[in-house]
Amino acid sequence: MSAEERARAWRHWQHAAACDVIERWEHGTVVRATRYPGYWDLNAVRVERDPGMAAAELAAVADEHLAGAAHRRLDVEVLEVAQRLRPAFEAMGWMAHQLVWMLHTAPLPPGETASVEPVEYDAVADLREAWHHEDFPGVPYGDHAAEQREVSMARGVQVLAEIDAGEPVAFAQLEREGDAAEITQVYVRADRRGGGNGTALTRAAVLAAGDPADLWIIADDEDRPKELYARLGFRPAWRMIEFTRLPA
Repeated sequence: MSAEERARAWRHWQHAAACDVIERWEHGTVVRATRYPGYWDLNAVRVERDPGMAAAELAAVADEHLAGAAHRRLDVEVLEVAQRLRPAFEAMGWMAHQLVWMLHTAPLPPGETASVEPVEYDAVADLREAWHHEDFPGVPYGDHAAEQREVSMARGVQVLAEIDAGEPVAFAQLEREGDAAEITQVYVRADRRGGGNGTALTRAAVLAAGDPADLWIIADDEDRPKELYARLGFRPAWRMIEFTRLPA
């Protein structure tokens, strides 16, 4: 199986593990986690091949299959198709995030490791909420915090935090399934950025992961963190775009 196929399989496993509704449609799969309606990643229409449809037609598919949800989400898994559709989706007011799944395949180079310690999941709750408001200003965090916690706990979550004066200022999160793992979150408080904290924290998370068959991290393909991850031995495996219409 190629690295891209493994990345897609990992993503699809995450849906299968948490979603109670998984239904085929003509060009992919609809996934719903009715227990977690505010968890956008788990309530989506996956477009797994070129549907030969316009953005407005795909939006109508999302309206049909995600009826009752406050948001709409389309995961377009073929990058060339997603890039073609992107201008039209953005013109309709949808957010577009081009993501890259990166697989750890090169040795971890020498370098500094952050002074981190394992902490309870809830110890970094304030940092999680700050991150949400950075990415989605004006969108209430609401019930998503509890949904996110429950899903992460089911995935064997491990949280590492950098502590200063008794207060977490940065954290990384690992989740596992079988012999694979993913660094699902790396966040540094705004006033602590630019000093290498993110690099050191990610390094610590790689070391904490041990030696899994696959170790994944996901990055914004249009931002700088992917360069940081590349320096630590991660290599691009798969690119796709998530289109999201935020709750009103």
